[in-house]
Amino acid sequence: MRAPVCGALVCFFVLLVARAAAETAPEERPTLSSADVASDGNGNGARAGAGKAVGAGAVGGGIVSNSVLVALLDSRYTEMAELVEKALLLQTLEHAVAEHNVTVLAPRNEALERDIDPEFKRFLLEPRNLNSLQSLLLFHVLPARLPSGSWPAAATHPTLAGEVVELAAADGGGMRVAHAAVSRPDAVVRTDGVIHGIESLLVPRSVQDEFNRRRSLADISAMPPTAAPEVDPRTDRLKKPAPPGDSPVLPISDATVPDPSVALASEPSDHYDGDSQVKDFIQTLLKYGGYNELADILVNLTSLATELAQLVSEGYALTVLAPNDEAMARLTADQLSEPGSPENILYYHMIPEYQTEESMYNAVRRFGKVRYDTLRLPHKVVAREADGSVKFGHGEGSAYLFDPDIFADGRISVQGIDAVLFPPVETKTKTKPATARIRTAPAMTGVSKIKHRRGKLLEAACQMVGILGQRSQFTRCQ
Repeated sequence: MRAPVCGALVCFFVLLVARAAAETAPEERPTLSSADVASDGNGNGARAGAGKAVGAGAVGGGIVSNSVLVALLDSRYTEMAELVEKALLLQTLEHAVAEHNVTVLAPRNEALERDIDPEFKRFLLEPRNLNSLQSLLLFHVLPARLPSGSWPAAATHPTLAGEVVELAAADGGGMRVAHAAVSRPDAVVRTDGVIHGIESLLVPRSVQDEFNRRRSLADISAMPPTAAPEVDPRTDRLKKPAPPGDSPVLPISDATVPDPSVALASEPSDHYDGDSQVKDFIQTLLKYGGYNELADILVNLTSLATELAQLVSEGYALTVLAPNDEAMARLTADQLSEPGSPENILYYHMIPEYQTEESMYNAVRRFGKVRYDTLRLPHKVVAREADGSVKFGHGEGSAYLFDPDIFADGRISVQGIDAVLFPPVETKTKTKPATARIRTAPAMTGVSKIKHRRGKLLEAACQMVGILGQRSQFTRCQ
């Protein structure tokens, strides 16, 4: 009777210890996979706490393997995935997926390869237009999960680019995004997002406006087209095209024939309006962006704009190597404090001839190195080919041709470079002239006599005469 009572006491004591250990131990919650999280029609997880846990894990430890972003990089939409990597948007999309669900509108590869305008694609892939490429791609991402079952009949929805896009139901039960049809709805479905395949590329208004602005600037700075050759009926010869801004050149025979219209001209008039041409290229610099410092120095700090206008009015051509604002910001106070230093710096960036990016690149490809005269005489600037572009200067002080043909009207050419050029420092070394050694005569004194050097033949003859005892009779042997 006593043994069962002891056994019951032992079991009761064990149960008390187990209960205390359970109360003091931390609560372990089971980790749920993404497949265990239920989702409603709008893509909001039924377990909100679990969804936040997955998002936090995505930010701290990287995107999970079944995320919609990983599915995009491994999907058939390889062109869009490549553009996302080029635009450096992986981290931005990781944060977007971690904070909320997303819907990716992925254009088919043909829309980004063959159906896109080549000029527009070149605009997007230029490094200076990285912001436009990012805005274009983020315009294809909606900050919500919208599968085909939750697609609205007609509504506008915000995008990660900050602009809204129109969503609508097409005829026959299809789906549309702005002007593009959704060809593959629910191409990829994940718990944190969905990917729809669309037929064409979506271009936001901001990117389209920026592209039109750049294209209009290119039209302004383009050289005027040259007309076809014409035959002069008076001479039956081909007319030579006149230089830009010049008056037609008449043959010598016509110039000698008296003409009342020619006789009325008492003095020559300027054919070049240098003031308007210089004003145009400075305004183009301001509209182009990134060259405000150079324009400010030309107009406000110096009188170079007026001097350039006078040169152009007299018929001179000019090529300006324009450092951008980042390059001008690297100038130190010592480099600008000396009297006349801004003028000297800019004079070294002005070539007194008309050159375009194509002409300079062809020259350096053909001749290796080309030396161009500058307005800072007698210094010249050296150009050579490097990395598929034109490189000016020497060593660390060199600059690449960064923005080609910002302005080119046939008389003034402006080429953007990424550094400020300086002429090479002249090292003062004393070099002896490579001339023949000149022997100087010894100093004349009252005691010393000049010893004339005799030839070897005369020396031998004097020795023979000395042997015969007749040396004293020959004065040449004394």
